[in-house]
Amino acid sequence: MDFKLTEEQQMIQAAARDFAQREIVPIAAEFDRSGAFPVATIRAMGELGLMGIEVPEAYGGAGLDAIGYVLALIEINAADAAHGTIMSVNNTLYCNGILKYGSEEQKQKYVRPVASGEEVGAYALTEPQSGSDAANMRTRAVRSEDGSHYIINGKKSWITSGPVARYIILFAITDPEQGAKGISAFIVDTDKPGFRRGKTEPKLGIRASATCEIELEDYRVEAADRIGAEGEGFRIAMGVLDAGRIGIAAQAVGIARAAYEASVEFVRERKAFGRAIGEFQMIQAKIADMKSRLMAAELLTLRAAWAKQQAQKTGERYTLESSAAKLFASEAAMYITHQAVQMHGGMGYSKEMPVERYFRDAKITEIYEGTSEIQRMVISRLETGLR
Repeated sequence: MDFKLTEEQQMIQAAARDFAQREIVPIAAEFDRSGAFPVATIRAMGELGLMGIEVPEAYGGAGLDAIGYVLALIEINAADAAHGTIMSVNNTLYCNGILKYGSEEQKQKYVRPVASGEEVGAYALTEPQSGSDAANMRTRAVRSEDGSHYIINGKKSWITSGPVARYIILFAITDPEQGAKGISAFIVDTDKPGFRRGKTEPKLGIRASATCEIELEDYRVEAADRIGAEGEGFRIAMGVLDAGRIGIAAQAVGIARAAYEASVEFVRERKAFGRAIGEFQMIQAKIADMKSRLMAAELLTLRAAWAKQQAQKTGERYTLESSAAKLFASEAAMYITHQAVQMHGGMGYSKEMPVERYFRDAKITEIYEGTSEIQRMVISRLETGLR
């Protein structure tokens, strides 16, 4: 087994780390406080190639592989998880979705501006009454008699980048009698009539990553902007989430690494009873447990990225690897950030230190792209064959 990174992978990792530490770290706390969307740094990330890492150069991307993407995403999230969330949705949910399932015309028209950072992409699956139960959606897309377009009505919730996205991959029911097999996928241009953005969510963490409800009222979408055939939407959604979960695992690793590194520095410098607190066995045990979980989470995430690359050759799914990585890494991030706050004591509870932000940001990784409970169900069903 060769764990050595390629020259390209090392280059994107180094470039992302340099940008993150130089441009994002100094502003992360302020954007967390204000909740403002970091337009300038997101555009700069696009110019650097970070908003479309796996997108071929022919469609405006960097043309790198899944491992390079994960390495870069870890670095951005170690600086600020809100920037990492925007980057993850752009890359894995939006660009990946169209690249994998879209037509050549759709790739040219809708991937290029998002991969370059000129525009922002989003993904709309969740509704107020359907989160984990995606097949229970109510948004309807009714096809015109001549078949040229669809009229969409409905509401979506918890849409990451919704307040700023120009284009959104949206899922709607086209055949209510077919249940999950009656869902179709569409590309929505938010500049067109019939699209409305709702309230922006006042979130616990990743606050600079804007999230909102969206509503479509008699929104007209051309049939050419449907992704895949009618009824393929649920399969497309689940396939895209396989990639999305690797992105969340990478996000969790980045947050956890930042919390761990802050803790190591703190226990070296903080004195109690005349000694550095890192000399106390209980603190040493915490550091050891944190490091072990961090290493395991990183390896699971890189393995999932490798499985994704192999799947591009074989056409097989990599659901098990992505779910396992997302489950373990997200729970490792919560454990590590919790311990980081605890070790920092009262200062860990203060916004003067970044560990409280890491703690708040880590929680969402156990929830979106499928909760930890859903990941356990997915893994168990794949392993046992039982429903």
